[in-house]
Amino acid sequence: MSPRLVVGITGATGAVYGVRLLERARALGVETHVVATPSGVLNAHHELGLDRKALEAKADFAYAPGDVGACLASGSFGTSAMVVAPCSMKTLASVAHGFSDNLLTRAADVTLKERRKLLLMVRETPFNLAHLRNMTAATEMGAIIFPPLPAFYHRPASIDEMVNESVERILALLGFSGAAAKEWTGL
Repeated sequence: MSPRLVVGITGATGAVYGVRLLERARALGVETHVVATPSGVLNAHHELGLDRKALEAKADFAYAPGDVGACLASGSFGTSAMVVAPCSMKTLASVAHGFSDNLLTRAADVTLKERRKLLLMVRETPFNLAHLRNMTAATEMGAIIFPPLPAFYHRPASIDEMVNESVERILALLGFSGAAAKEWTGL
């Protein structure tokens, strides 16, 4: 069985991270599952020109946020990891407080309860105290907070290179074979 990755796409800016993650994971032979919120689809359309159908076609399996009876809602459905890319502050708050009101937040809750890796690509600045406390709470439960901050020491020449590097770092951090994050070798 190939490894399984769940990708949640929410209404924060940065839909390109979720889309690129789906594309790259598929290229690595990882089975991909996507749940995009209505706001996530709106941003994917605004930022990338993708409608729901085109966005969901990037994954092997797609689910509606209201489909709380889907396989992703159960810990018996084995997955390797889940990434919410991008992760809105609303979704962060839901995860931090166990408010599983849709399939995306339920899948995140299942990922945590099963002690699997959950990575949240939070997108908001500046952070207010509620954001910081929710990040702390999610971290204490086992989530990884991973804002998409580019590394400039590799001298990226384009936004595309910065997005790709973040995606490779995520896939490597989650342990997917073939991920090729650039390694710092020193000065």
